[in-house]
Amino acid sequence: MERDDLIVNDSYAINASHSEEAGKAIRKKLYLVTLLLTAITVVEVFMGVAFKRNGTFAWETIKLGFLVLTLVKAAYIVLVFMHLGDERKNLKYVILLPYALFIMYLIFIGLYEGTAIQSAVSTWK
Repeated sequence: MERDDLIVNDSYAINASHSEEAGKAIRKKLYLVTLLLTAITVVEVFMGVAFKRNGTFAWETIKLGFLVLTLVKAAYIVLVFMHLGDERKNLKYVILLPYALFIMYLIFIGLYEGTAIQSAVSTWK
């Protein structure tokens, strides 16, 4: 019985090869992506270890730093691994702008409700 999942003369597989220069460029891009994401993660871990709640910086600044670094990492992952970086600028904006607005809305609601709850608790005491 012959297997139907193996296609010997697949034209896509034959045309999928690339030159050594293209392979070097692909590997260089992968190393750059790995290095950048690792560097951002190391900075996040260092911030978590070095700065305590009673440290020299305000805790709100540290939390904002975590949010910004996490959003940068998420945007870079979407641009590279989901191939959004290869699309036209308008398509990038159509896809990323609603998510950015939604994230800013969530941050606003979290901050607004957090201060409302904090002020309500302080009036009860």
